Amino acid sequence: MQTEDLHKLVDKIQRLQCEMQTVELKSANKGCPTRLYDTLSSFANQDEGGIIIFGLDETKDFAVVGVYDAQDLQKKVTEQCNQMSPQVRALFTVCEFGDKLVVSAEIPGLDVAERPCFYRGAGRLRGAYIRVGDADEPMSEYEVYSYDAFRKRIRDDIREAQGARRSFFNEDKLAQFFQAVKKDRKHLAQHVSDEEILELMGITVNGQPTLAGELCFSKYPQGAFPQLCVTAVALPGTQMGEPGLQGERFIDNERITGTIDEMVDEAVDFVNRNSRHSTIIDAKGRRTDRDEYPLKAVREAVLNALVHRDYSIHSENVPVRLELYRDRLEIISSGGLYGKLTIDSLGKVRPDTRNSALANILELMRITENRYSGIPTIYHELKIAQLPPPVFSVRRGEFVVTFTSRVAQMYDVPQTMPTVVYEEQAVYAAETLTTEEKLLQFCSVPRSRQELIDFLGFSRYYTMSKLVQPLLDAQKLALTLPEKPKSSKQRYFKP
Repeated sequence: MQTEDLHKLVDKIQRLQCEMQTVELKSANKGCPTRLYDTLSSFANQDEGGIIIFGLDETKDFAVVGVYDAQDLQKKVTEQCNQMSPQVRALFTVCEFGDKLVVSAEIPGLDVAERPCFYRGAGRLRGAYIRVGDADEPMSEYEVYSYDAFRKRIRDDIREAQGARRSFFNEDKLAQFFQAVKKDRKHLAQHVSDEEILELMGITVNGQPTLAGELCFSKYPQGAFPQLCVTAVALPGTQMGEPGLQGERFIDNERITGTIDEMVDEAVDFVNRNSRHSTIIDAKGRRTDRDEYPLKAVREAVLNALVHRDYSIHSENVPVRLELYRDRLEIISSGGLYGKLTIDSLGKVRPDTRNSALANILELMRITENRYSGIPTIYHELKIAQLPPPVFSVRRGEFVVTFTSRVAQMYDVPQTMPTVVYEEQAVYAAETLTTEEKLLQFCSVPRSRQELIDFLGFSRYYTMSKLVQPLLDAQKLALTLPEKPKSSKQRYFKP
């Protein structure tokens, strides 16, 4: 840091009257602080590192009080840096402020593979810190473990699922999986038995289900892992705990269970069911329905949360959370960004994969592409829907995806405003359509299976068994070829 940069930083601190995520203040006018290891650790454990400024006193309105002895201070700070593991290499700058000296110590962020940085005197678990705002907080056991898991390449998705049984696997799903393996992994399937495929693909270990196998093929994965599910809530306000007009805390509240593909479909259905929908009528009288949130983007966000979350023993009792507020949708999963991935690089670089076996299984089952296209798809779908881009954030071991609602802005106008909003020569009227109503409207002309799947955004199984078949049973939908229900030329229409 140049001396003029230090001058500018001190001016900024005095103007803002606060410390920052990357700036810590120590007065040091009467001696060197004896406990710096918490700040040294927290700065070394964040990508951007941090700066400790000696010679400012926040108890005196951040006035420059100067340091007792610039040379001795640097020596003693270096001694404390050498007590860290790995050792911290501080870069010092000394600057004059009138007749007083201010010293800055720049602490570089360590590479992810070298973290956590901790004070050797307290040990790895008690001597590691993380920066939260302007405070240094002790790292949790889980936060320390997350660095170890990346460095040691611990694969929690293929650990043995305690309490699970191979006999509880859905044999129909397994048969489809074996068929996919033999089609797409010909060299693997050529000389390998089905049971060996299960071992090689991380579905079983020594004949027992792995966590990945349980989440993909068990008839009920939550029997072994009750909290590996999705908790979904629709809330009346903009904050958790804010009641609605009649005192209700939730508009809808559901625990979503099942295999990963089943949870994804039901989570998307929950959002669709509890979202507001707009009907757009253009100048020529043509009607188009618009969802509050594009369902393809929602599906990608939920799928990413379930595939890339942390599945270690430290977080197996924490479900993925889906929180639908009046003004936004939040999807929260355990585990921050894995490895060297940063918020800014999401969707732009090929990331390290936390659960590679799980992602590979789901790719073969055609549930995910496993080509790192999820984040770009989310951006694309939100752009088409004319919504703001997603907001990604990491908070103390959790990864959060936030979608902003545009419909909320339309509904939250003052009562004196007209109830019809004009935009781009279109009229948006307050009208909510259920999935069933939208499907029936879509089938006003005969539609193929694939057209139905693409229109709704759900999997083939969920679309046909949970949505289409009940309408056929109720005679709200009909077949063009009733004598050949499984024909590839079959079409579905509203009679």
